[in-house]
This record gives sequence, structure tokens and C-alpha cells, in this order.
Amino acid sequence: KATVSVLYWLPIIMKLEAEGDAPSPWLLPLLSIGSTVMLCVAFMAGYYVCVWRPRLKKMEQKQNEIVKNYGIDEKSYSLKTKRPVGGKVRVLYATVKGASKKYAQDTAHAMTEAGWTATAEKFADAAREALMQDDPILIIMPTYEDGKPPASCTGISMWLNARVADGPKFTNKLRYSILGLGHSDYGKSGCYNKAAKDLHKILRKLGGRPFGPGVVQGDEAKNTQDAAFSEWLVGVKAGVNDIDNMRDVGVYEVGNEDEEKSESAGSDSEAESVPDMEDMLESKIDPDAEMLNPRMRKALTKQGYTLLGSHSGVKLCRWTKAQLRGRGGCYKHTFYGITSYECMEMTPSLACANKCVFCWRHHTNPVAKEWKWKHDDPEFLVSKAVEGQRAMIKPLKGVPGVMEDRYKKAMNPSHCALSLVGEPIVYPEINTLIEKLHERKISSFMVTNAQFPEKIEELKPVTQMYISVDAATKESMKAIDRPVFDDFWERFLAGVDFMRAKGQRTVFRLTLVKNWNVSEVQNYAEICQRGQPNFIEVKGVTWCGESTASSLSMSNVPFHKEVVQFCSELAEAIGPDYALASEHEHSCCVLIAHKKFFRDGEWHTWIDFEKFHEIIAEGKEFTTEDYLLKTPEWGQFGSAARGFDPDETRYVKVRNHPGKSS
Repeated sequence: KATVSVLYWLPIIMKLEAEGDAPSPWLLPLLSIGSTVMLCVAFMAGYYVCVWRPRLKKMEQKQNEIVKNYGIDEKSYSLKTKRPVGGKVRVLYATVKGASKKYAQDTAHAMTEAGWTATAEKFADAAREALMQDDPILIIMPTYEDGKPPASCTGISMWLNARVADGPKFTNKLRYSILGLGHSDYGKSGCYNKAAKDLHKILRKLGGRPFGPGVVQGDEAKNTQDAAFSEWLVGVKAGVNDIDNMRDVGVYEVGNEDEEKSESAGSDSEAESVPDMEDMLESKIDPDAEMLNPRMRKALTKQGYTLLGSHSGVKLCRWTKAQLRGRGGCYKHTFYGITSYECMEMTPSLACANKCVFCWRHHTNPVAKEWKWKHDDPEFLVSKAVEGQRAMIKPLKGVPGVMEDRYKKAMNPSHCALSLVGEPIVYPEINTLIEKLHERKISSFMVTNAQFPEKIEELKPVTQMYISVDAATKESMKAIDRPVFDDFWERFLAGVDFMRAKGQRTVFRLTLVKNWNVSEVQNYAEICQRGQPNFIEVKGVTWCGESTASSLSMSNVPFHKEVVQFCSELAEAIGPDYALASEHEHSCCVLIAHKKFFRDGEWHTWIDFEKFHEIIAEGKEFTTEDYLLKTPEWGQFGSAARGFDPDETRYVKVRNHPGKSS
């Protein structure tokens, strides 16, 4: 900078000397120094405004986000820790659905603000190196199926167990703290947070000592994971101050009598158990707790849900948008006569009792065995659902292709698919909600996974009732649905029996997952014979993209011809009373129907919705024959239209893939 300044001022001074007006010999150095100082000040000011200030603002926003999301006391969060020279904290995580990763990132940010060097790293990638060093280690470990850690941890788990068997320890300076994430309703007794407990036991045997809060457990079933993270993070930040001098108060037994003795001054192995966060925070639990925490709300909103109240949601189906533009309706339009642009997808309960491998929400919703939250009024939910549907339809006005008459009708939905995500039937006032729908002349399509059979028995008449039959044997259902109940199979069969006694239209909904459940034709036939549904929908699984929560890929999606072949075999196996009635090729879906709906040489699978609402208003008992209509020719199985309404315009999107012509 000084050189630049000299080069700038030197020609000016030389010109003055040539004109006989020679300046002081000190002028050039003074001007150079002054210019350099001004440039430095300008540079520092620019750096502060353009770089440092935005960085501070971003850090403050992140801090406020963490404090708000997890309810952490701001004073506790702002606690500064004593940073040793080159102090480093390793934050390790294993994840299935992404929650652990988010917690790890927030932990690393908090520790960085506290003066440590910290980054979030995958447990499977960094554990070997981290455990061999003296840096404090913070581990976030979820429990997956049957008390096991996520699949990514299989290799490192084997290595740790081998180290225990071989005898040699790590270093006595190894200090760690673990946040265990689990679901107390899930799996057999003793599986809750077992992965975190087992890791704690192994690290103790290998010479490690827990610090701060030791091992803390968060329970997804009780919605205490965020609260557990809050307590754990505050405890870790406080405990790391005196990590080398603190007494071994954080060591807890995990049920093994042979647990190594604590390395505290002469203390024996302690008999305490790892504290459950539910017990630790018992006084803090709100009896009117909401189903969704801020993290779940953020994830579901990002996925396109309009959340209603504290536990419900509505979402716009792509077929609604397609038929608004005259580009065809969904398979329910072909099978039953539903107008897709007048259909509203809604659920009064985002919580479910399964974690199906093909779940299109990647398990961002809660899982539970029972309703344990406050619930919103049914009239409120129906009103908000209609408002939410209208709010999502409204931006489509003026979109190229949207038909004005259809747009106006879409603002007042006529059908409600109670499915979307979660288990709608578990909502405590589900019968009242259905009544509120019918009062508005909105038909009701109830979908359940039959894990709450008593709710099926108590359910009042709906337009059409579904049971999702995702697998036909106990073993395959456990693998595909990953149910939370231990007696899931018995519950499922009881639900099938209760549905058979219903007078309204009943449907078994089968989702075919190639290489998983397509070989169980005879087993499916036995379930159908037991339940005697009016209809059997068989649909190829829809792949919703890669997810750490599922191993499915496009190879698991069957072709339509494979679905047709499966249905032909299934109808034959069930018996002479069933046959293929309709298909919707675009959705890779086929309808098998009871032959009582085959009249005068044609299928009558469509619904007379006006007649249904008349029957409901009169309060009379009814049967399926009281509100059926003839299926149009284009909707009959084997039609050249393959289930596509000829009044619509088929639109095929051309994708320019490498090596393919448009």
C-alpha cells in the first residue's frame, strides 16, 4: 500500500519541483503514511460491513433458532466454556431419518460458539480415529429396529466389540457424553434406546468415562427428543468446563452386573440406571402437549403440507392440478367416479402406528401406539381443511390450461380422502368429523392400516372404507410395515374381521413392492377370502426418491403388466366371485371387484354420490347396492383407453435424456 501511495504522489511532487515550487522533503513520506492509514481503515471497515457483520448476524440467527426450537434457556446456552489451547470437540452422529444429523449440526454450532473447534461427523466414518484421541466426544445415537443401531454402524460396532473381546483399552483420558434417541413404543421390551446404552457400556469397558450429563435419552413416543437434546446440550456445555477434574458422576449402569468399576476415587460400579428423559423432565411435560414439535412442522411444511391445528394436515394432490387443466384424473376417478379436482386429501392424525418402507413422507411424522396429545375440535378441522384446500387451489387461477368452471368447483371440495399420511382413524372424535364432512355433502374415504381394530368396529358409516394390506404374512408385514405393536398381526386380522361386518363399500388396498411381497398370491387370497371386501385395489409402489429411512429403489417398482399378471393370479386364487373390473395404466393400478357389481354384462363400480348423501341425511341403514352406478366403458378392464377418461387430454411430458430423441 505504501508503494502504491509513493507511486501516486511522486509524479505530483516532481511536477511541483519543475515549476519552482518545491515542497517540504517530509511531504512525500507523510502523504504515503496518511494514504496507507486511510486505505487500512477503509479496508477494515469494508471487511466488517461485508464479511464480519453478516457472519455475526448469521451466528446470532442460528443461536436464536436453536434456543427457540429446543426451548433452551438463553443464559444456559450462552455459557462460555474454558477453551484449552487448540481445544477440539468431536461431534459424532448416526442417523436414519436425519434427526440425529440436525442435532449434531446444532451441537457443533453451539460448541463452536462456546470457544471449541467442533464439526459434525458421521459416527461410522470418524469413530475409530476419534476414540483413539483425547478430545472430548459427543455422540448422538438413535436406536433403529429391534434395539440395533442404524445399518451404517454395523462395521464400527463389530470393531468395538472385537476391541472389548481383545482386552486392550483406549486411553484413560477418553471422555464422552451420549444422547440416545429412541421410541419407547417400538420393538420388544428392553429395546428402547438400546443402541445408546450398549455403546455406553462398551466405551466404559474400553476405559472411557462419561462427563456432563453422561447418557441422556430422548423418547419420540413421548415427544421428548427436543427436550432431551436441550438438557443434554446445556449439560455438556457446563460439564466440559471441568472435564478433567469432575467426579465420575455421569457413569450409569446399563443392566450388566459385570460392568467395570468406576475410575472415580475408589468408588464401586454404580447401581444407577441410565436416566430416561421422560422421568428427568416429568415436571416439565405439558398435559396439553401438541403432536408436532417445531422440527416436524418445518419438515412437513417443506413437503407441501398445510398443517391444521396441532395434529392435522391437508395437501394438494397432483391429480387435482392435472384434472383442473383437463389432463386426466387419478385412478379413483376411473374406478369410482370421483372428480379429482373436487377431491381433498386430509388427515386428522399425522401420527401412525407403522413406519412402512414405502412411506412417501420418509417418516417425518410421529409414531405412536395411542393418542396422547390434546386434540382439536372436529368442526374446526373440517373448516380449516376446506380453507386450506381453497388456499392451495387459489394460486392456480390463471395458470395456462386451468379451466374456469373446474376452478370454481374445486373451491368447494366434494370428496375427502382421509389418508394422506398417518392413521386417521385414531383421532378421538373421528365419527364426529365424518358427520361434519357429510353435513357439507363431502363424501368420505377412510383408509386405515388396521392396527386399531376397535376403532374400525366403532366407526360410523363412511362412503368407502379401506384397509391397507401391505403384506400377506406376519414375517413380510413386519419387514414392510415395521409396525410399532408387538401383536400387529393379530390386530390386523381383527381389523379385517370387523371390516367384513360393515354395510358400506369396503376395499383392500394392496401395494406391490417388487422383490418384497409379489410372491404371496395365495396368502393374499386367504386374507381376501376372510375379509370378503367389495373391491381389491392393487397398485405398484411409487418410488418417492432416495431416503436413509428406506432401502427401496426404482428396481422395486413393478410395471403395469406385472401388476395385471399378479391381479389375474390373485382373482383366480380367491375364487369365482372375483374378477378384474377396471384399471388405470398411468397409476400402475388395477381393480378387482366382487361379481355382485357385475350386472347386465357391465361393471357397476362407480358411486352415486347424490344418492349416498340422501341416505345419510335420512339416517337409514343401507348396503352397497343402494348407491352404485355403472362404470363407463372407458373405465372397464380391457378397454382400449386403459382407464384414461376420453373427455380429458392426455399429456405426455417429453424428457430429453442423453441418447434419447424427443
